[in-house]
Amino acid sequence: MNRGDLELVSAIHLRGSLAGAAQALNVVPSVVTKRLGALEASLGQRLFDRTTRRLSATAEGETVFQHAQTLLAGFAALENELGERQTALQGSIRLVAPFGFGRRWVGPALGAFAERHPGLSIQLSLTEKLPELGPEGIDGAVWLFAPQRRHDSEWISRRLARNQRVLAASPAYVERRGLPFDVAALAAHDCLVASENGDGSERDGTLWTLRHARDSSVARVRVQGPLASNSGEMVRDWCLAGRGIMLRSLWDIAPLLASGELLRVLPQWSMPDADIQWVAPWRPKTPRRVRLLIDFLAERFRDSPWTAAAAPAAPARPVKTATAATAAPRGSRRRP
Repeated sequence: MNRGDLELVSAIHLRGSLAGAAQALNVVPSVVTKRLGALEASLGQRLFDRTTRRLSATAEGETVFQHAQTLLAGFAALENELGERQTALQGSIRLVAPFGFGRRWVGPALGAFAERHPGLSIQLSLTEKLPELGPEGIDGAVWLFAPQRRHDSEWISRRLARNQRVLAASPAYVERRGLPFDVAALAAHDCLVASENGDGSERDGTLWTLRHARDSSVARVRVQGPLASNSGEMVRDWCLAGRGIMLRSLWDIAPLLASGELLRVLPQWSMPDADIQWVAPWRPKTPRRVRLLIDFLAERFRDSPWTAAAAPAAPARPVKTATAATAAPRGSRRRP
């Protein structure tokens, strides 16, 4: 049995007559009659009961028809895939990304992708709140976390790169205030709070949840400080100016750590909730242009290029400060 036989059985079943099948296959009815007889003879099974008034599939004919539908769909999908690879990419892609990561990393990557595929039109919108992707006609988002799933068919996600948020301070702050000797001691330091998303207690600027690199233990500390902003870039600038300790993604500050402008604080601890994710509305078949873009971004970010340079930890000697349990009121703390 070959593809032509499958098409013959499908045409007869769907059209309900030999004459209808002949019309669908663009042949004369006698050809259909002859081909069906030859197929039934080779199988040793009668596929259709035929009378002068009626044609109906036998149980064996129904089985062949069901398999034929699946196999012919597979043939069509394969041909479409091969055909797509022979044609230049065309059409439009609509994306969203956060402001900081979008400007620094997604924008340059899209520029390189567009250079490879000049027939595409790519639109990137920068936002700090993940929109409703499907209803707004957005093909996908390059985001720093995967949103909570409400329904299995609502969206899909794929991790493009690993990333983590780390504690950092300027040399001037470390010289002035010393280093916390453990996570709990952060409560007695000036901590700079970024609340760019405002979508949970771990991101509301008060509760930091950290994980140890060696044993994966988790520690939580509620922090406070004189400065907070919904702009991560503003918090970074305050940190560079010596205003306090911040929790910031490596994609943003790795070069500053490598240059010594910032120092890692408690380098064994980090917040590992900020992997770079591709998030998209679920669809039965993702367009080839979008699939190729996802693969391109995954390759571009695969080795976390923002961590290419080694980042030194803070070299200053830790100075014991009050812990979360014993911290004195902020106004009564002594400063070195």
